[in-house]
Amino acid sequence: QRTNESVELSGVFLLFMVLASLLAAIGIIEDSAILIVGAMVVGPEFGPIAGFCVALVQRRRDLATRSGVALAVGFPLAIACVYLATQIFKATDLTPDAFTAADHGIANLISSPDAFTVIVALCAGAAGMLSLSTAKSGALIGVLISVTTIPAAANIGVAAAYGDTDGWTGSLAQLALNLTSIVVAGTLVLSIQRMMYGRRRRRRSARAER
Repeated sequence: QRTNESVELSGVFLLFMVLASLLAAIGIIEDSAILIVGAMVVGPEFGPIAGFCVALVQRRRDLATRSGVALAVGFPLAIACVYLATQIFKATDLTPDAFTAADHGIANLISSPDAFTVIVALCAGAAGMLSLSTAKSGALIGVLISVTTIPAAANIGVAAAYGDTDGWTGSLAQLALNLTSIVVAGTLVLSIQRMMYGRRRRRRSARAER
């Protein structure tokens, strides 16, 4: 029920995606961790990701389609808006004419995925599913802060606007790794929970028959 309510592609969802990505873009340009964290909290992308996990476990094609469409539209729109915004920033001298990830620690981190990228995303995906299934909203906020999906999307737009091929390709890899790892971990957690629930039901049924 929780995921079903958060997977719809709507104007509000897209607006949150764009606003979160713009916050992340400014955080990347200014090398501000505070803005990056704020963008992670504002981003609504975990809803459709969780919905996709539920759809895989329950084999619900309609939910998978709705979740996939929300992500497929939301991320490209956010990236495009960041790209245009960065071009405007450059044209109005709000930002420097040159930008390199080497000179910006956050951008360099986002565009350089490694083994820890997968580990963090797997842990966050598992924690996110547990927080949804146990109604632990505080834990869910922690998950949103842990995973760099929105910042990765924002860095794609920023790097592309500055012609930094290594930056946007690395960020694209970061985004793909995070999304894949979250889905894998979330689906695995839900599958285990479903199996344990089924065992408990069978035990209760067996006791009732006795």
